[in-house]
Amino acid sequence: MEDNKEAGILGLSPDCKPTQSDGMVNDPEMDGLSLYEKKALLVNRELNSHGMGKYQWSIFFLCGMGYMVDLLYAQAFGLVEPAMKQELGFSTPQSGDLFASFNAGLCAGAFVWGVLVDIIGRQYAFNFTFLISSVFGLCLGAPSNYDSILVLTAFVGFGVGGNIPIDTTITLEFIPQNRRFLLALLSVFQPIGVVLSSGIAYGFVPKYACGTGGLGADGELLGACSKVAAGQPCCDKASNTGWRYLLFTIGAICLFIFFMRFVVFRFQESPKYLLYRGKDEEAVQVLHNIAKFNGRQSTITLEAFAALTDEQSSVGSAETGEPILGAGTKQLKSSFSERAKIELARYKLLFANSAIARLTILVWITYMFDYWGFSIAGSLLPQILLDKNHEINVSTAETYRNYVIIYVCGIPGVLLGALMYGIPLVGRQWGMVVSSALMGISLFLFSAINTQASNVGINIMEYFFQSMFNAILYGWTPEAYPAPIRGTACGVASFWGRLFSIVSPKIGTHLLASTTNGPLYLAGSGVFVCTICIILMPRRYMSSKSY
Repeated sequence: MEDNKEAGILGLSPDCKPTQSDGMVNDPEMDGLSLYEKKALLVNRELNSHGMGKYQWSIFFLCGMGYMVDLLYAQAFGLVEPAMKQELGFSTPQSGDLFASFNAGLCAGAFVWGVLVDIIGRQYAFNFTFLISSVFGLCLGAPSNYDSILVLTAFVGFGVGGNIPIDTTITLEFIPQNRRFLLALLSVFQPIGVVLSSGIAYGFVPKYACGTGGLGADGELLGACSKVAAGQPCCDKASNTGWRYLLFTIGAICLFIFFMRFVVFRFQESPKYLLYRGKDEEAVQVLHNIAKFNGRQSTITLEAFAALTDEQSSVGSAETGEPILGAGTKQLKSSFSERAKIELARYKLLFANSAIARLTILVWITYMFDYWGFSIAGSLLPQILLDKNHEINVSTAETYRNYVIIYVCGIPGVLLGALMYGIPLVGRQWGMVVSSALMGISLFLFSAINTQASNVGINIMEYFFQSMFNAILYGWTPEAYPAPIRGTACGVASFWGRLFSIVSPKIGTHLLASTTNGPLYLAGSGVFVCTICIILMPRRYMSSKSY
């Protein structure tokens, strides 16, 4: 009975199917839709008529920058950790603190920004995440002690953590429905970020390392000055600036992107956010502003929204008479307690019935073990590859060159994911099943072979399928949920993933201290859990329909 009341507040039936059919009864597509869904359908039609105009492409590329920075930093920490450890003198198990600190910030950022984006709106979150990551990112290369670096790293992670749930939500709510494959294509910016980070590292880290390649006269790595006797050669700050240059450069890139988002481009608040907040007039104005930006005329009017419903259902649901989301000015005039009920019912949409509860739980588990797997891979594969290459006498500079080659191959992985994404039902679900399974297999294969060709080839395979899987997963997740809960759903899923990504590198670095292959088995096993979860997903949520 309580579930029925909660669903009624939102204008939804207990099984998330709409119960009202008033307004525009001559439009069969609106039959059975709730008031909010009818308004969202009009917004969809208006945006479909815009096509991919200048505004939509601007949104796509600026949100893509959020994806890029997510892995720009994640990759950078894996690349600078060996040089940082050599200079500052922390142990191999302690190196896990760097990744744990970053992932703790990502975890907090994913949850806070994911929830806030449905409360304060898309506009503020779109800009503030980059402001935070750029300010703290520019400071990251300055400290001379490990603890200060860990604190700054956590704040950078807090800013970066909101990017994927926010940027996917924003892109979905502005692009036409026949361009939804662009949601998966956003992930192409992630391997671009990895390649950019690897390229900058290749230019700075080997060149500005301690000594020649960081080696002492006897062929051993120079130790940290705090760990060697006075007067002995050591790795100090002045002779090991490469990793600092890398972090300064990435901070400057973040500041530039913030400038593009906040100063150059004028972001319009999401019409669907405004609709479910009862701000119909502002939603109409935003659609007119977008049309003007695209050099066309908008035909949608406030009267079109008003014509969708009669007086009773504009105030509340037919069953309860209570306020519902998307009820225009009548919703804005509701009492504080009525608005609080709307907010609580909105969050409970994640478990409104058995089907969506199953979806939510499986999505959470998928994100947990996806992040588990690729956090270990992103954090430790550079170090593992460096160690394996040292065993077969491959130079540090050549290893950094190989990083670039490996991560370029993530781009075709994303493109294949976007192609599969365009095939409803089968393409999305089975695209994720196949790519996650092959990603796990590649991690196990890497543990069994050690030649230069196989090290590069298997890492290419792992990153190709990792990129393909995440492209489909990140693109599909916001489509599975309605706009009133979309940012929260994506943010909480990302939160669980980030939480696991705090733990996994810590475990991985402890394993790495005793065995090179331990982290590979750990990562591969986690990825296979994702494969099982995707197989169990309810197929009804694999379609491209969204409100």
